[in-house]
Amino acid sequence: MLPLALENVSFTIGGKAIIDRISAEFGVGPRTAILGPNGAGKSVLMRLCHGLLKPTTGSIVWRGPNAPDGNRRQAMVFQRPVMLRRSALANIVYALKLAGVPPGEREPRALDVLDAVDLLPLAHRPARVLSGGEQQKLALARVWALGPEVLFLDEPTANLDPGATRDIEAIIAAIHATGTKIIMNTHNLGQARRLGDEIVFLYGGRLIERALVADFFAAPVSAEARQFIRGELPWQ
Repeated sequence: MLPLALENVSFTIGGKAIIDRISAEFGVGPRTAILGPNGAGKSVLMRLCHGLLKPTTGSIVWRGPNAPDGNRRQAMVFQRPVMLRRSALANIVYALKLAGVPPGEREPRALDVLDAVDLLPLAHRPARVLSGGEQQKLALARVWALGPEVLFLDEPTANLDPGATRDIEAIIAAIHATGTKIIMNTHNLGQARRLGDEIVFLYGGRLIERALVADFFAAPVSAEARQFIRGELPWQ
């Protein structure tokens, strides 16, 4: 269903532009890391792309041949994942049921992804008693089982310790390696370097700069990006 095209997209609340006239296209392949200080509009832009919000003005269009089936080919994982009141295994099986996966394939596929994220020993434990890192692993396993073409990640390690962050980053890299397009937002510069191939830098709801990771960190073009990298750009 890629590319995803945004044309002059704005999103306004109470007269304030949270997203301000953004035009961009996201294609197959490179992992996109959306960077910017708190309040820059990163999470709102992600929700607009995923279809959870509608733009006040402008358009967001999937232009690929599978675009009509787009809702079934994209997924999103949030900072605080929603866990159903059932076991870790049942969380994934239920998602596969909703996706129309044949009954005989659901549990084997769910067990495979639990194994891939090192949660197989916890398959029958209630999902809501898992630690924060384990719940985020389960959220990623749940979407991985669906085989999305595009995966949106909203600050996937914001509340995790360094060990859990390392595990989550490894899972994200593994999902990307299977062919899923990753679009994630983060304020963590190190994570953007590790997981991104290109940077989309937002400030004040505007797309200020877009560049390959190496170019962005070595020679940012905009004054705002240079300030952000130095830790001098204020929150908004």
